[in-house]
Amino acid sequence: MENFRYYLAAALLVILGGAGWWIYQGQQVVAKPGALFFPEDIQLVAKGQELYGARCAACHGVNLEGAADWKTPGADGLLPAPPHDETGHTWHHPDEMLFGITKFGLAEFANLENFKTNMPIYKNIMSDEEIIAVFSYIKSTWPPEIQAGHDELNRQNFEAKSQ
Repeated sequence: MENFRYYLAAALLVILGGAGWWIYQGQQVVAKPGALFFPEDIQLVAKGQELYGARCAACHGVNLEGAADWKTPGADGLLPAPPHDETGHTWHHPDEMLFGITKFGLAEFANLENFKTNMPIYKNIMSDEEIIAVFSYIKSTWPPEIQAGHDELNRQNFEAKSQ
């Protein structure tokens, strides 16, 4: 598992480190250091909004508001779905982490052997491109200052892994 994370991180660094421009569906979007999500890509955001409605909104809310009292464990001992809007903590995590947790689950991604959650593991449900589209949509809804702060977090994470 350790080797897998190393290779995933190395692949992401190669993909994100060299290119100054990202070409996605014929649209030029500036690649920011450490960024996997592209909230300025209108087509990608539209796809992400559709996928979010189909795959995420039932738990995380139609308006990204999350479950009521999301910080308090339910009767099953598990935390309810957090919001993905500016009131939540999604933007406190770099793109790489959000992608990894969504694709592989928090237990596998963070090597937490006995961690339990209601969050599905999406590696066999959604493609990488679909996960990226969903988070591009989510990020597109955040206020500009939160997006800028998140870009800085991605930059710092990228630089830390590059050293």
